[in-house]
Amino acid sequence: MAMLMMKRQGLGLLRVFLVLLGVSALCSVALGTRKGNASLDQRGHRHRHPGHLSLHRHKQKVGKEGQVLHRSKRGWVWNQFFVIEEYTGPDPVLVGRLHSDVDSGDGNIKYILSGEGAGTIFVIDDKTGNIHATKTLDREEQAQYTLTAQAVARDTNKPLEPPSEFIVKVQDINDNPPEFPHGPYYARVPEMSNVGTSVLQVTATDADDPTYGNSARLVYSILQGQPYFSVEPQTGIIRTALPNMDREARQEYDVVIQAKDMGGHMGGLSGTTEVKITLTDVNDNPPKFPQSVYSMSVSEDKVAGEEVGRLKAKDPDLGDNGLVNYRLIDGDGINMFELTTDSETREAVIKLKKMVDFETKRSYTLKVEGSNPHIDPQFLAWGPYKDEATIKISVEDADEPPVFIAPSYTFEVEENAPPGTQVGRVHAKDTDVANNPVRYMIPRYTDVEQFFSINAEDGMITTTKLLDRETQPWHNISVSATEIGGHHQDTKVRVNIKVKDVNDNPPEFATNNEVLMCETVAPGKVIETVSAVDKDEMAYRQHFTFNLAPEVAHNHNFSLKDNRDSTASIYVLRKGFSRLTQDVYYLPIEINDNGIPAMSSTNTLTIRVCSCDSKDTILSCNVEPYVLPAGLSTGALIAILACIVILLAIVVLFVALRRQKKEPLIVFEEEDIRENIITYDDEGGGEEDTEAFDIATLQNPDGANGFLPRKDIKPELQYPIRPGIGRPAANSVDVDDFIKTRIAEADSDPTAPPYDSIQIYGYEGRGSLAGSLSSLESVTTESDLDYDYLQSWGPRFKKLADLYGTKDCSINDADDGEDS
Repeated sequence: MAMLMMKRQGLGLLRVFLVLLGVSALCSVALGTRKGNASLDQRGHRHRHPGHLSLHRHKQKVGKEGQVLHRSKRGWVWNQFFVIEEYTGPDPVLVGRLHSDVDSGDGNIKYILSGEGAGTIFVIDDKTGNIHATKTLDREEQAQYTLTAQAVARDTNKPLEPPSEFIVKVQDINDNPPEFPHGPYYARVPEMSNVGTSVLQVTATDADDPTYGNSARLVYSILQGQPYFSVEPQTGIIRTALPNMDREARQEYDVVIQAKDMGGHMGGLSGTTEVKITLTDVNDNPPKFPQSVYSMSVSEDKVAGEEVGRLKAKDPDLGDNGLVNYRLIDGDGINMFELTTDSETREAVIKLKKMVDFETKRSYTLKVEGSNPHIDPQFLAWGPYKDEATIKISVEDADEPPVFIAPSYTFEVEENAPPGTQVGRVHAKDTDVANNPVRYMIPRYTDVEQFFSINAEDGMITTTKLLDRETQPWHNISVSATEIGGHHQDTKVRVNIKVKDVNDNPPEFATNNEVLMCETVAPGKVIETVSAVDKDEMAYRQHFTFNLAPEVAHNHNFSLKDNRDSTASIYVLRKGFSRLTQDVYYLPIEINDNGIPAMSSTNTLTIRVCSCDSKDTILSCNVEPYVLPAGLSTGALIAILACIVILLAIVVLFVALRRQKKEPLIVFEEEDIRENIITYDDEGGGEEDTEAFDIATLQNPDGANGFLPRKDIKPELQYPIRPGIGRPAANSVDVDDFIKTRIAEADSDPTAPPYDSIQIYGYEGRGSLAGSLSSLESVTTESDLDYDYLQSWGPRFKKLADLYGTKDCSINDADDGEDS
């Protein structure tokens, strides 16, 4: 056992005892007496054994011989304990022991431990001062713990020593394998790289303590990927190991790298990662045509720009390294054919540059070169990066359509030429060896109105109608030529026919506007300058001449002066024009075009007299645009609004009167608003009218008690009469009860229509207080009833009151006389 003395400034003395348990290592610390200083064996701090820490005080004492003993100076020589991590023993690990000089062993001293993990991870025996670790510690979770120890009186908890702080370090063991945090890896390296070319650096990490032993010292090695790649053991840099690795032979490699701790020695832990290495392309392959000679053919009827054939040089490189440019370098067809490159397929496309003719030349030869535009100087010696191929093109014979001698034709013909006038001739020929005859025709869609016709054999075009240049100066038609006896192929040519002008239209005024002249115009003033137009073409130096018509050549109102520039001026000869006397003057003017033949016409100039102010500003003419002012005054607007209001009042009054006139004089409160009463002024025929109605129905009221079906709709089901509703007896029919019964039946009938309908009853009621109004029973019955009450029923019953009120006796007497 070694005892360590230590001193803490101003707080007292601490003596540390470290008990070293173990057979593998021993740390001894000697107490130095030189000048009172303590010494420490620094090798002891790496050991993992518990220690004994002692707390005591040294006071000055006087010896027997009077010698003064001084307190020796002591400092911290040990302030940390070590605990091995991942300890899995059955008992708690003894970390160390605290002891104070004032502890006499009687149990009055209590040791207290505080700080990180105190009470949970680290516990102390408050009597003995032994510190134990109760849990398994992991250095990778927490590498050290800072604790504070203190000795206090057990009964008063009064501190006997100042607190002492120390550290418990968790000592590492190799319990974590290396890991590659960024794996798996992907790398690219150019093909054909030199040996030793750096590809990628992989890095592994180890959670163990790098400052203790070899637990975190890693060594890299390659498990898969040899002999193509290697790895540096210390840095993890992967390098190429073989020369001339060709991407075209193999593009991807799967490499496995291992990292092992303990310096790679036996017993170390290891981890692996995968590295996928891809060889990138370089231009190390020249293009190559699969064939040295290609054969193609083209028909002579193909037009310029049509494709003849394709070829392609193969290059196994990728992207720009595999691009191939093509060009024609030689051959007798270099002027007849052209070469382009298809941007999608990268093929060389041979096209016609000019049309070929089987009868002229039947085969052509071309030489094509394919080369790489992007060449890597590093591999320039592997060239040349180009290849050549020969193309032989044969021309095939075809039945060609006729060919016109000219690409287009232009003819002229005078207008108004008689039908059958020759316009011009077109000519086409068969270029084939057979030289078949040609037939001509004009497609109707190019000459819809059929102004022209063509001779089918010689191609002569003639007119079929009169042509008018002013209507259509040019006629553009097509002529078709078809080979007779061949495949009936045809070809068309454009024919432009110009209609030459003939002077057949007289001149006329350029405008037909009226001339407005003031009443106060001064004599000699020009009131208008007239000009003319002609539908015909004007020849060089041709102009119009103007003259007054012979009938007005000597008028005293106006004169005309020809300006010799195809215009004429109109002058006023007098003054004193009056709009009231004559408001319009008509001046006929002759216009001559001086053409061949000369054409002339007489045009009338209308001159209207207007009233003007002192500045010759026109105020009023009898023409409507000059009469109406631009706007209405305020007074006029007020008058118009007043008229509108009066008209509206009259209309409202008229409507009110009409409504008042239509209201009835007597309003019956019990009248149904749904009834529509139609009044007829015809009087019945009396007893003699026996053909208009079915008398039997009226005389048989009992038959009306039966169920009468509805005629307005066709019911789907027959509904029986409701038993709850009583019917009047056959011999004692009551009209009121009968009507109520029928109303109840109609209301409860589900087949009734949703609108008002008329119920027809074929009998006359009985038991009425007023009695019967019919004259049918007057033949056999004498009535002594008083009908004077009919006078009070209003104008509607006036006729009945007159018949039955006061004249009933005379009427009965008359009836009796007639019966007798």
